[in-house]
Amino acid sequence: MLRRAARTTLGLLLAPIALPHAIATDEAPLVAVDVGHTLDAPGAISARGRTEFEFNRALAGRVVAALERLGLRAELINADGRIESLQARPERAAQAVFLISIHHDSVGAQYLTPWEWQGMALDFSDLWSGHSLFVSRRNPDIATSLLCASAIGARLQRAGFVPTEKNGRRREYADAQHAIHYYDNLVVLYRAQQPAVLFEAGVIKHRDEELLLRDPERQQRMAEEIATGVAACVTAGGLAGLRRAE
Repeated sequence: MLRRAARTTLGLLLAPIALPHAIATDEAPLVAVDVGHTLDAPGAISARGRTEFEFNRALAGRVVAALERLGLRAELINADGRIESLQARPERAAQAVFLISIHHDSVGAQYLTPWEWQGMALDFSDLWSGHSLFVSRRNPDIATSLLCASAIGARLQRAGFVPTEKNGRRREYADAQHAIHYYDNLVVLYRAQQPAVLFEAGVIKHRDEELLLRDPERQQRMAEEIATGVAACVTAGGLAGLRRAE
């Protein structure tokens, strides 16, 4: 059933997104965009010494703006990097119809090569690059989580973004075509009260990809495709009226 739901995504994407009239009002569905990691626990360090949190915050802000341009409401969670716990992330998203958590990927220590960049002792790995997505079977609506992840993945690939195969070595595929994996024990996904997806934008340990992930124009293109995929799922997928029905 989950794979069939993912295949229906193509039908959503082939048609133009027609947002309902309510989206122009305060009744527009709310999407929560979570900035992964914190100032105190900033995640991976890129090949050139930038924290994952900084990458996450930059892209998440662009995703929020892109969602709002499409007529959705969007809430940025953990913008200051001071959120108190993993559990607090889905709690703050309680009123949203969909939650997406923005991250950037790394690699295992065994694949890293030391190097020096501008006087700093750092490390890199040029083995893998590309984005990927994760859903949890413990989420209360795994079918819609997968549908939305597939919509995002399809939009990104149609725009020329190339997914990675790196995570297929450890995480079972939920939708191999769109690089979506099951990661059942991610708190932000299984504690969410709505469909939820974790997005890895790329591998910041990869020296060439890190430069691409820093590029504002590329960030903008990626954010627009993410937002378009979310909007397709939220509207055509039936989430737009969820909170109003409740």
